[in-house]
Amino acid sequence: MATLTKAPVVEGHIPFAYQGETYETYYKVYGDLANRTQSPLVALHGGPGLSHDALLPISDLAGTSIPVIFYDQIGNARSTHLKDKPPTFWTIDLFIDELENLLKHFGVQDGFHVLGHSWGGILGCEFEVRRQPRGLQKLILADSLPAIDLWNASNAQLVQTFPKEVQEGLMGGMKDPKAFQGALREFHAHYGCLVKPLPAEFIYSLDQVFGENGDPTVASAPILKDWTIIDRLHLVRAPTFVINGRKDISQDFVVAPFFEGISKVKWVTFENSSHTPFWEERERFMQLVRDFLELKV
Repeated sequence: MATLTKAPVVEGHIPFAYQGETYETYYKVYGDLANRTQSPLVALHGGPGLSHDALLPISDLAGTSIPVIFYDQIGNARSTHLKDKPPTFWTIDLFIDELENLLKHFGVQDGFHVLGHSWGGILGCEFEVRRQPRGLQKLILADSLPAIDLWNASNAQLVQTFPKEVQEGLMGGMKDPKAFQGALREFHAHYGCLVKPLPAEFIYSLDQVFGENGDPTVASAPILKDWTIIDRLHLVRAPTFVINGRKDISQDFVVAPFFEGISKVKWVTFENSSHTPFWEERERFMQLVRDFLELKV
């Protein structure tokens, strides 16, 4: 592992104008963007509807001179909440527009990398395919999915490994929040994050949707209804690193189409991880990501 140095941290809010209204995107940057010697990595959190907190181990890279930009997507956590917007307001293009706005705000649009975790991988992949951003140098799809039906099939399969009360709690959803939260915590302890106890940052992110004061607006919108990108993966130009864990919700059969459909791609499965190898095999994760980002193509 490269020598770690303490990286400066800056946080704040960015104005985001969209359809005649202005919202705020919360950001947290680790590392010195102004005097950077390497392209920054933009981290896209999961959900939709969670927060950047679960991804914070990735800030380790800033200690090896790779600045890392985290942010909470609109409707989530510390960014503007919009509970009164109709479900049709929430689209993939909305979140891509917000990402482009963030890149322009920091002046990094001409040279950057993207790491998308879970739903964040969907967002990163769609950003590349729909907008073909000239500045995107490397794309990392961590524990993600290329089609919602594959994700649903994996979840259905894994749920069957639990006792009946856990299955019922998950199937009941937010109709019985207490039972659902307990069942969800149990599910994630096996297939979401194997660290014991679950990291506070991981729990905080889940609570942004499922907690007592959570906001399920974005998570409940039909953003991914019938969604797939499998037939468009040939449009991914950036060298891509596909990552999953052996006990991941993003099982091998879920992520395999990325490997089959993207032209410049590598795939690593973390044998001692589930859905969050950046927590579970932290040092190795950072080493492999750093090596990938620094590799000249």
